[in-house]
Amino acid sequence: MQWRTFVVAMTVAMPMAAGSAAHAQTAAPANLSPWSVDFAIGWDNSISGNINSSGIGQINNQAVVILKNSYDAVYGTGLHFKFGGGYMVDEVSEIRVGFTFQSLDADLTPMGDIGVSRLYGQYDDYQSLGLDAGFRRYVDLSGKIRAYGEGTIGVAIIDETDVILVAPAANLSQNATDFYDKTAAFTLGGNAGVLIQTGERIGVFGQVGLRWVSGMSAVDGLAGTGLETINDKSSRWTFPFIAGVRVQF
Repeated sequence: MQWRTFVVAMTVAMPMAAGSAAHAQTAAPANLSPWSVDFAIGWDNSISGNINSSGIGQINNQAVVILKNSYDAVYGTGLHFKFGGGYMVDEVSEIRVGFTFQSLDADLTPMGDIGVSRLYGQYDDYQSLGLDAGFRRYVDLSGKIRAYGEGTIGVAIIDETDVILVAPAANLSQNATDFYDKTAAFTLGGNAGVLIQTGERIGVFGQVGLRWVSGMSAVDGLAGTGLETINDKSSRWTFPFIAGVRVQF
């Protein structure tokens, strides 16, 4: 995808450009400390990854075919909240720590077939709270506008995820409890953004990025059905877009 290639290129290029342009940076006012806090809200767009894989098995002595479902098909676009802080090491370099909260509502999902009936699934909502640490580099675009690129690494605590399987024509309603257990997932991210200084201490910003979240902890709620592997591969890539406010002390 051209836009994905562009975002990756921007994320890599921003820090490199900032290093060569460091001499052009304007010194921060002497009365400002190197500490800052920020809050942002936006959207978390899934671009790859499956909440369940495909499989063939049996439930209640009936043949079952499960089709794979992407995160986007089940959850769509959800909210993305960030709260964090940073410490300016110098005029262009910042060490950052932040919390990320994601909430995505699940839609009723066609799962496949059981016997002669359609099979549907109702997943729990996807919610996670992450802690990320990262490094950011700035470069001046004009007197009050700065571009930046950053890389992050962290962990996300993802809530337990259950799914209810329903086949109306087969009179089936089965709760696959603990389809995924509560998970501490590994995260990697890269972002590129623009910060506009609206006052001596306050600025507004917008950024886009790529974020990878490792797979959730699978639990065999479908043990003995031949479908035990449909929740083995659940890592995902997202394309978060956020806007927020930054306050420097």
